[in-house]
Amino acid sequence: MELRHLITFKTIVEKGGFKRAAEYLDYSQSSVTVHVKELEKELKKPLFDRIGRKVFLTNYGTQFHPYAVKIVDLYNEAAETMNMNDAPKGSLVIGVTEIFSQYRIPSILMEYKKRYPDVSLSLRSLENKDISAALKNGQIDMAFVLERNDWFDKELTIEKIKDESTVLVWPVCLEDSENTILSTEESCSYKSMLEAYIQEEQIEAKNSLNFSSLEAIKQCVLSGLGFSILPYFAVEKELASEQILGEFISLNHTGNATFIVNHKNKQLSPAMQAMISLMKEQSLHWGE
Repeated sequence: MELRHLITFKTIVEKGGFKRAAEYLDYSQSSVTVHVKELEKELKKPLFDRIGRKVFLTNYGTQFHPYAVKIVDLYNEAAETMNMNDAPKGSLVIGVTEIFSQYRIPSILMEYKKRYPDVSLSLRSLENKDISAALKNGQIDMAFVLERNDWFDKELTIEKIKDESTVLVWPVCLEDSENTILSTEESCSYKSMLEAYIQEEQIEAKNSLNFSSLEAIKQCVLSGLGFSILPYFAVEKELASEQILGEFISLNHTGNATFIVNHKNKQLSPAMQAMISLMKEQSLHWGE
């Protein structure tokens, strides 16, 4: 039983004839006739009496009509529901590295909640080295990551949304802190950048302190403990207010960038698509 045959049958009853139904549905009158004959053949019952130029429902047609209406209406309801599913809703779990949980991501989450209140957002703070595994294991739907420009993983879809500037920062009062290096863990790209800078500038470091957090390093620079290399967006306000000193640097290094990442085999839900669009939109204003 084809849906189009039911729609034709329903329209004939509503419009009062084959010709009017054909005009309404933009069919030829012969097509409408064929639809009815196919339906009558399948039901093995006559649906219309043809008296002169008019058609009337038979008893069988009268009995069948409410069922045809229900089927067509149910189809329309289902189609409408599927279209409504294009609106973001459900849950969305986002993985972020520590630096983004303190910068940028809060404003993105606030704007997302305003636009898409039917989405239940969850934020999971992860180290860079754990992002890939979390995506592959389905622990998160997508991630917002600061990584090297040449970052690659064959199982992930990685989209760069902004190249990030790098800044060498040091305390306002240098004193004994001048040669104290504040470094990140091995897995962080800023460690290799700092090591390259020290080598290029031939700096003899008196002390070296390692941290797992870029934010912790910034706080130590503010306290006068030493110098380091950090992403510009993390120290933008402190540099502007001269709480710390710094300069942009460009090393023989691929540089860092902000990426949006998801597993290549994961279907992008409307909620994910909306988040990706919002992140790209917001990135246009970063650094203004």
